[in-house]
Amino acid sequence: MTEVVKPHRSIRSFVRREGRMTPAQRRALEVLWPRYRIETGDAPLDFAVIFGRRAPLILEIGFGNGDALVAEAAAHPEKNYIGIEVHRPGIGNLLRKLESLELKNARAMLADAKDVLAAQIPETSLSGIHIFFPDPWPKQRHHKRRLVQPDFAALVMRKLVPGGYVHLATDWKDYADHMSSVLTRTPGLVEVSELDEFRAMMATRGQTRFERRGRKMGNQIWDLVFQRTN
Repeated sequence: MTEVVKPHRSIRSFVRREGRMTPAQRRALEVLWPRYRIETGDAPLDFAVIFGRRAPLILEIGFGNGDALVAEAAAHPEKNYIGIEVHRPGIGNLLRKLESLELKNARAMLADAKDVLAAQIPETSLSGIHIFFPDPWPKQRHHKRRLVQPDFAALVMRKLVPGGYVHLATDWKDYADHMSSVLTRTPGLVEVSELDEFRAMMATRGQTRFERRGRKMGNQIWDLVFQRTN
């Protein structure tokens, strides 16, 4: 009898909790999604075609309801932004905000960010990557589900242009320590959180819903920035 080999399933850093979708979110997905979406697939993306111009590109992984992404895109019209999220209500919120502000420099993807990075983002093509308040998976047995792991950090490094950065934020000290340790050990990345240029960037970044909730609870916020050296 031939042994059936089951395909290996990678560990996901998220759980799809669709939750309740409002009529406004549903309408945004029906009407606005074709305007702002980027399709998933296996071919590398051509950003000049997608945005109709060449500009520094920032990728936000797990944008939640889109607050930080919209704030960044509005504050920096000279840059292009792509947000990746797995929860449809959050995407619906983002689309409504993009339409309201008439922003043309942002797009969204409904996908697993690791799959997109591996298959669709060309090497040395991103000026920055934002990972704000990812799920900390606080229980020890769930730490393997954390997004920031050595293989992911190496993938991130390859997608950044020389001098490009990855900016992370969390209100869980244990996760901040974990991310710092992983990225510090990643060849080609060096921490630059204390440089004036990046301290200013951290101080002015858009806040997410999760951050506002954490601050309301009195949680300390940790920001980390690592830069590709070559």
